[in-house]
Amino acid sequence: MAIGAAEKKELIQQYQIHQQDTGSPEAQVAILTARIEQLTEHLQTHQKDYHSLHGLYRLVGKQRRLLRYLYKKDITRYYRLVNELEIRDTIG
Repeated sequence: MAIGAAEKKELIQQYQIHQQDTGSPEAQVAILTARIEQLTEHLQTHQKDYHSLHGLYRLVGKQRRLLRYLYKKDITRYYRLVNELEIRDTIG
């Protein structure tokens, strides 16, 4: 259920701030969003997969913490990321 290395690399390249960036909040949130979308799709067909549901809750929590950090650090980057990834704006 993890995203592939090629997809992960593509997301990092798309959302990185500079050439050597692999861990910026934008890149991390983009990767988490892709994983959340995959897990959501999986759970639509496997409703009783409670272990995956628990993992989904953990990913959503991590995504929210990173978004909250980005909101406090730089609000314009936060809104740009939320609009690009089409995430519901729950913080601002």
